Amino acid sequence: MGLFAILGVALIAVILWDVFETIILPRRVTRRFRLARAFYRWSWRPWRFVACALQRKNLRDTFLSYYGPLSLLMLFVVWAVGLIFGFATLHYSAGSAINLAQNQHPGFWSDLYMSGTTFFTLGLGDVTPRTEAARIITVFEAGLGFGFLAIVISYLPVLYGAFSRREVDISLLDARAGSPPSASEMLRRTAQRNDPKALEASLHDWEKWSAEMMESHLSYPVLCFFRSQHNNQSWLAALVTVLDVSALLIAYGQGALKWQAKLTFAISRHALVDLAQVLNTPPRNFDEERLPPAELQRLRTLMISSGLSECCPEDDHRFAEMRRMYEPYARALSDRLLMPIGKWAPAAAVIDNWRTSAWARISTAEFESSPLTQAEEKEHF
Repeated sequence: MGLFAILGVALIAVILWDVFETIILPRRVTRRFRLARAFYRWSWRPWRFVACALQRKNLRDTFLSYYGPLSLLMLFVVWAVGLIFGFATLHYSAGSAINLAQNQHPGFWSDLYMSGTTFFTLGLGDVTPRTEAARIITVFEAGLGFGFLAIVISYLPVLYGAFSRREVDISLLDARAGSPPSASEMLRRTAQRNDPKALEASLHDWEKWSAEMMESHLSYPVLCFFRSQHNNQSWLAALVTVLDVSALLIAYGQGALKWQAKLTFAISRHALVDLAQVLNTPPRNFDEERLPPAELQRLRTLMISSGLSECCPEDDHRFAEMRRMYEPYARALSDRLLMPIGKWAPAAAVIDNWRTSAWARISTAEFESSPLTQAEEKEHF
């Protein structure tokens, strides 16, 4: 019986420590073995396999969007079941000292039932502790079960609050960089406005967004699996777009805008690398080139014409170095999470999400070829 008591105490201690590290501890945990980490590693693999087998893109994206919330609920179930088994093992090691109703026989299954009703504080009264040791175990489990449910309930608003804050800026990026977002589209729309200070302010906002996302997602890595409202948007695509624009401005930019790009690049790259480490996703190099030379030349021409740069060929080497600092991590996370990061330029004409609905679609070309007057802007916006 002593062995069962040790196993029960060990199981309870492991789960409680995992709950503490996952929910309460506000920092990254570097220990190799964690129950929550093992759960996500083994549950994500079959989910990802099924998603890859789905041919329809919309169906696949919808299927993937269920994983984050469902995995969170299943993790709570795993913790609760583990604690119930742990206390049932303690009851069993104490000699199954419980009073049973008629036609019930003492044994582990009765201890498991006793543990379950106690953990969820049901108070049915059909099984009760008989000895002092059984009473102590019962009282301790009832208090722990009540505290566990309270922590879980308080954990969900914090988690969804962090998710909502992350998604606000991703939604704002829709009108600034297209859907899906891309560096060339963001620069093109900035050039249309002819205001480099607006881009500087935008990069400052994304610097704060990257820092806040890094803090929340390192503390709660499950948020990495939560997907955005639209299939062509994601936190990873937004982060990579910001890194792409920052890398261009660092290599070819000038003045205060270049300095802000350095700050934004530093925190964004920090967030990307740390999240790759948390998800145990080492960097990978892919054969496919995200930025063909012809597209790079168009980007440099666009930056020069909009007054963002005075490009020279010598800067190409620095630009390549900047890309090597983050693209291998971004591509590895994209492959791991099945979140496309896209190319530097959209493959086709961009139709922003705000221009589409279930009933109608506004053409991007039509919208930009007939710009609104000031009075029309006030009327429409």
